Amino acid sequence: MSDDPAPPRRSRSAALTWLALACALVVLVVAVAQRRDRPVSDRTVGEVTRVGVTDGASIPAYLRAAGDELARLDAPDGYALVSFGDYLTPARAAAALDGTRVSAVVARVPLPGRQTEIVRIAALRLPQDVVAGMTGVATRKDREAADYRSRAAAAAADPELRRAYDSGAEVAAREAEAYRAGCACVYAAVVGAAPDALRALAGRPGVRVVDPAPEVTRLDRTVFTPPLPEQRDVVRPPADTGPAEAGGMGDSSEAARTVSGPSPTAPASVTGSGAPNPAPTS
Repeated sequence: MSDDPAPPRRSRSAALTWLALACALVVLVVAVAQRRDRPVSDRTVGEVTRVGVTDGASIPAYLRAAGDELARLDAPDGYALVSFGDYLTPARAAAALDGTRVSAVVARVPLPGRQTEIVRIAALRLPQDVVAGMTGVATRKDREAADYRSRAAAAAADPELRRAYDSGAEVAAREAEAYRAGCACVYAAVVGAAPDALRALAGRPGVRVVDPAPEVTRLDRTVFTPPLPEQRDVVRPPADTGPAEAGGMGDSSEAARTVSGPSPTAPASVTGSGAPNPAPTS
């Protein structure tokens, strides 16, 4: 008869199905094993932590918020941003931070009516590293001034552009002179300490506020923006009113470009901008 049972064909089909599943399982196991052998990528690449104030922020509100956070702080040793009430020399900054583990200081030359660059100087030893870092910044500013002068000479046919380059050269030269002299330019520091030590630091003369940042784990991925000593109400956008009539340094109400340095691995490491830009920057 022609109605023979079909189980043999079903048996062969089932066997092929199981064989395919087994092969797929082997491929999956091999893929998982290879993935485990690969180095784990850093998922934090590109992420930046910001500590401090931003344009338009209320200074009194920031001071209150930082003080409240410091009072509640119960985390283990961590980083904090210390802002001073005035611009300090390297020696005065060392005295204000005596006994504290410092990673970097933040500085700018407070020229009246002029926008100047904000720099972060790696400083593990105070005041030595700050002085050495300022010397490095002064050397870079000398190069910037020379570059501005060269551009000014090449822009003789454009009086407005030449004035901009001449102005940039003047500012860079005055910054170089100030840093080389160990100016009173330090207005903040990045430190690490336990909560009680940070609270004690906040009570020292000259310390304006201590902003705890327990969320910071890597300094090279953190941007610190402390308030300038002269900022009392609101953080305003930068402004440059042109060459100052006075020749000395003084207060300036404008913010300047922030240059964030890497995690300090060697003393006197300084990071800053590259080629100078004659236009005001933020």
